[in-house]
Amino acid sequence: MLINQVNNPIIAFNCLLTGLKLITHKQLRGFLVVPIVINIILYSSAFVLGYHYINQLIQRFIPDWLMWLDWLLWPLFFLGFMVVGFFSFTLLANLFAAPFYGRLAAKTLLVVGEECGQIRVEPPLVKTILAECKRIIYLVKLALPLLLLFLIPGINLLAPVLWLVFGAWAIALEYFAYPLENAGLLFAEQKSMIKTMRLGALSFGGLAMAGLSLPVLNLVIAPAAVIGATLYTARINHIDNG
Repeated sequence: MLINQVNNPIIAFNCLLTGLKLITHKQLRGFLVVPIVINIILYSSAFVLGYHYINQLIQRFIPDWLMWLDWLLWPLFFLGFMVVGFFSFTLLANLFAAPFYGRLAAKTLLVVGEECGQIRVEPPLVKTILAECKRIIYLVKLALPLLLLFLIPGINLLAPVLWLVFGAWAIALEYFAYPLENAGLLFAEQKSMIKTMRLGALSFGGLAMAGLSLPVLNLVIAPAAVIGATLYTARINHIDNG
């Protein structure tokens, strides 16, 4: 497989940008309503819960004579909450939206099918949800040791960098999964394939992660990433068949 031909950050950027443009396509808009509503509910809940618990932590553990440090403590506590909450709520949102994203990936190939030279069949709902659960378990197993690094003096200086790399990898696995599941690839096969194009996958995942961290954009970046990942994997298949 000539995957190295598309193992390119520029192609990753172009696919994600095309995904953002295609979310307004008349044949794809109908698949976006439910995922966007799910994202609005979950991210709003994350913000409200974050504000509530951060305020409780400050009130409980910070003495009155240090309350003047509120301006510094709030950003620090909120950043810490977002490190864990961002990924947990993103994975939760994708779990609920997985059936819609699978259909969105399949419909994307129908929209651009003539150009890409392939059309896939949507996987069963149960299979999609089970695959999503396996992926979450795999990511949690990777995330827990990385979180422990934040507690080790010295090493914790590298922990944020390692966490960003992990985040990019997790996002790539997440969004590439939908078109690959439609193509009949199981989770183990998905990992093996994506590992052969690490640079492109990490670039795609990093760009999508940056979009997910921005207010308003994070509501549409997930379906755009599904479309972009579908276009990316279609290019790989097109090169391989060519």
